[in-house]
Amino acid sequence: MAMDYTHFTDEILLNLIASSDENALSEFYDRYSRLVYSVALNTLSDIERAEEVTQDVFERVWEKAQSYNSGQGRVATWLASIARHRSIDLYRQTRSRHENMHITWQEAEANDLPDGQNVEWEVDLHQRQQRIRWMVAQLPAEQKLALGMAFFQGLTHTEIAGALNEPVGTVKTRIRLGMQKLRTLLQDEQLT
Repeated sequence: MAMDYTHFTDEILLNLIASSDENALSEFYDRYSRLVYSVALNTLSDIERAEEVTQDVFERVWEKAQSYNSGQGRVATWLASIARHRSIDLYRQTRSRHENMHITWQEAEANDLPDGQNVEWEVDLHQRQQRIRWMVAQLPAEQKLALGMAFFQGLTHTEIAGALNEPVGTVKTRIRLGMQKLRTLLQDEQLT
């Protein structure tokens, strides 16, 4: 008769997983895969990448189950933290790759233009950069600072909150409001 894992506590399941019990991992996955997937999807807004993060998180649980310390918080919190950090790592890797491709594309495009058009292209690029700088300058100082720390320094909301000695919710609100304002300014710019 097969053992019923549904009645085991999370800590017991993690101990069994640490001793390579695949059935324990299966039960653990059934309990928490939706939570992990939701955190990843909320962070990445991409179904495929959220699925990838979910798989990565449970692979990590399989490999590092013994690293969970019940004294440091609940299992759900531990898993959500792993999912969030893995999602942020994946986002940064993808963003970095896209930025590098974008820069390479711009350089290639500029080099392919006839000499007279290189100047026009560079002037156009400079004007767009100036407009974006102007738009960012229109933001309140708190929003500007939070956006800069998030997007230019690559800090997480928690890291920003710690650096500014502000609640995480406040940091998230400032970033969201700043992005909304920039979106509005960009839309207005496109209409004119």
